[in-house]
Amino acid sequence: MEGDAATLLEQIGSLWASVETRFASLFLLRGQIQVAVLLVCFVLAWGLRRWLAPKYRQWMHGLHGWPKWRLRLLLVVHRRLQLIFFTILAWASYGIMAQLYIFPSWRNLLGLVATISTALLAVVLVARLVRNMFLRRMVTWGLWVYVTLYYLGLVDAVSTFLDGLAIEFGDFRLSALAIIKALVVTGLLFTVARLMSGSASRRIRASADISPSMRVLMVKAVQISLYGAAFFIGLKAVGFDLTGLAVLSGAIGVGLGFGLQKVVSNLVSGIIILLDKSIKPGDVISLGETFGWINSLGARYVSVVTRDGREYLIPNEDLITGQVVNWSHSNDFVRLDINFGTSYDDDPHKVRELAIEAAASVDRVLADRRPVCHIVGFGDSSVDYLLRFWIEDPTGGLTNIRGNVFLALWDTFKANGISIPFPQREVTLLPDSRLSVDGAPP
Repeated sequence: MEGDAATLLEQIGSLWASVETRFASLFLLRGQIQVAVLLVCFVLAWGLRRWLAPKYRQWMHGLHGWPKWRLRLLLVVHRRLQLIFFTILAWASYGIMAQLYIFPSWRNLLGLVATISTALLAVVLVARLVRNMFLRRMVTWGLWVYVTLYYLGLVDAVSTFLDGLAIEFGDFRLSALAIIKALVVTGLLFTVARLMSGSASRRIRASADISPSMRVLMVKAVQISLYGAAFFIGLKAVGFDLTGLAVLSGAIGVGLGFGLQKVVSNLVSGIIILLDKSIKPGDVISLGETFGWINSLGARYVSVVTRDGREYLIPNEDLITGQVVNWSHSNDFVRLDINFGTSYDDDPHKVRELAIEAAASVDRVLADRRPVCHIVGFGDSSVDYLLRFWIEDPTGGLTNIRGNVFLALWDTFKANGISIPFPQREVTLLPDSRLSVDGAPP
């Protein structure tokens, strides 16, 4: 332990000596004047931001119809106004110093700070490619630190110091430098993988020759392949031995077998659904009390949106093991039945003709598949009928079309004198019984 502590102190001392030497060379000649100029530039940049930021924000609120990427770029500029002004003022001061004084010692610090500030602005723009907020901040701060160290000439000294902070287990050595490199390289590869997968996904979804379920499967396969390749390439690029992952993968397999059975079952069920094409985005399904259309197919669940706007996340396993009614599996035609009854005094031939005419007059009822009406029984109070009709847009709802057909029947029967009976009851008074009126005792 004492030897490790002494080594660490020695490394810190060496790093500090490198930093001290670098800054001493910068401040060797006329450094105080340049620091004063930079402070003035900073104060002026702060004042300009305070003055211009509200007006800039108000101007942005008046923009309508601009593409989102332009608005996001304007928002980035708004957030970095002080840095932009400071960079401009620093370069302007460098140019003035170059005109007034011949010797580079009068402007070396100004040029260095202006260059670093410009590089920091470039990092902010490049980091916008990373969508994840946490990862974007990590990339931004990491590149800022690297850029600053690079232009200060301290990259080698800091790398040597970080490489000395290591943990060793036999032949295995893990240093802080290796961890940082792994994070940076993997983050960059993940960003490239996201851009490539996004481009490939858009092309796959735009292809009309591929079925919807196969599009989803291909998109998932592309994403898994690219992200998996980015992860392993990132580890390999920084010198990690991937053979050690075999033991880890075996342990993960045991854990999946015991603790993640449902998760694995849903993943496998999702792949089966995509392969057998039994359910695809846009299909109208019924599962128990849930009726709606497929919004999206996920790795673990299926998103079903109902007519009332609710979105149900149904596990893939339930769709494989349960009974699912797919209203649009092979085609979009759906047959609906409604029951009604009329009086015994009405001509059943006329009732059937009027019922078919009423159903055919309703929008969404198919004309090429003409409705039919049949007598299905003689009830206690009415002649019972069954009216059948077809629609081809189940996503438009079933209850509303049934209600429209009932209203059409009501209007047609009223116009033609067809009565819809209701149960009637007869009350018989037994001998020696009296009926009370208005609550009075008999």
